[in-house]
Amino acid sequence: MATEQSTQTPVTASGDTRIHNIGYRSYDGPRLGRSYARLSLYSQSLRGAYGLGRSVKSKVLPMLLFVVMCVPAAIMVAVAVATKAGDLPVDYTNYAIVMQAVISLYVASQAPQSVSRDLRFKTVPLYFSRPIETADYVRAKFAALASALFILTAAPLLVLYIGALLAELDFTDQTKGFAQGLVSVTLLSLLFAGIGLVIASVTPRRGFGIAAVIAVLTITYGAVSTLQAIADVQGSGGAIAWIGLFSPITLIDGVQSAFLGASSAFPGGVGPSNGEGVVYVLAVLGFIATSYGLLMRRYKKVGL
Repeated sequence: MATEQSTQTPVTASGDTRIHNIGYRSYDGPRLGRSYARLSLYSQSLRGAYGLGRSVKSKVLPMLLFVVMCVPAAIMVAVAVATKAGDLPVDYTNYAIVMQAVISLYVASQAPQSVSRDLRFKTVPLYFSRPIETADYVRAKFAALASALFILTAAPLLVLYIGALLAELDFTDQTKGFAQGLVSVTLLSLLFAGIGLVIASVTPRRGFGIAAVIAVLTITYGAVSTLQAIADVQGSGGAIAWIGLFSPITLIDGVQSAFLGASSAFPGGVGPSNGEGVVYVLAVLGFIATSYGLLMRRYKKVGL
């Protein structure tokens, strides 16, 4: 509604007021739908995991952790080339196990960044207005963090592989080891992303989320390693593999030592048997599926 002094062209008039055509036009462009919205959320979340498109301060920690992951691999390559070694100092499958503290810190810092701010500022219901639904949000966030973790863990393996070829190590052995390493870090990325997101989605406070993720990943590993060492000292070697089921990093260790030809970090260097390894694979897949299910349940409530 507007007064007679308006400069707009009147459409109808009634008394002292007039209705004006203010020029709104309907949208006649392409409607890209759910898949485009889901892909956009995935892309934005993946970029955010490395601080891209955000402030310089947001880039410091993820980029620093990425460098920390790759520098030891570069040093190993330099040593192998300079000394003309017959093999790399660390197997592809063991590199992530050695660097687990860096990986855990990355998950702890980026899982809350991915979801806690949406909870804190109550923007989740806005995502769930059409066309995005709960499943789209969960899949995009899960896939984004898993992809970010894969980049973090696969990049140093690529450095090792390229360095091994430059050092003229056996092509077949190095390619096989590199492929096995990629399988290992793929499982690790999915597992850690699921656990990190479930924990972070519980609280809108990023600081609490960081502390909780660090506590879960470090305390479980410390407790499992201690119990395994005690079992080894007491001669209960059969219990070592079963104890390893209760920590994310030892789960990955068990899977790759049973089926990917990796040496185990378990006490005594003896990993699970093939039969026990099947249980490890089922446990890893079960944790991933359970994490996804818990996220779906959580965001069905949050989106109301």
